[in-house]
Amino acid sequence: MYKVIKAFHDLQDAVKTKDGTVYFEYNVGDIYPRKGLNPSEARIAELMGSNNKQETPLIELAEEPGKTEPSVKDTAK
Repeated sequence: MYKVIKAFHDLQDAVKTKDGTVYFEYNVGDIYPRKGLNPSEARIAELMGSNNKQETPLIELAEEPGKTEPSVKDTAK
């Protein structure tokens, strides 16, 4: 699971309408990918790096609930 750190329209996730193509919009703080979308590892790397249309990272790895690093106090037992 990833967190959006810069708003973008996903150019690989679109719906064609009578008025044209509508790209899925992600805003800062949203979770990527949206439910039902299974992006490739290459696409995730593209969005995490600067090899995309905005030339800047758009997503970062989000901390999953319950999967935090143990604190020093917890490991000192």
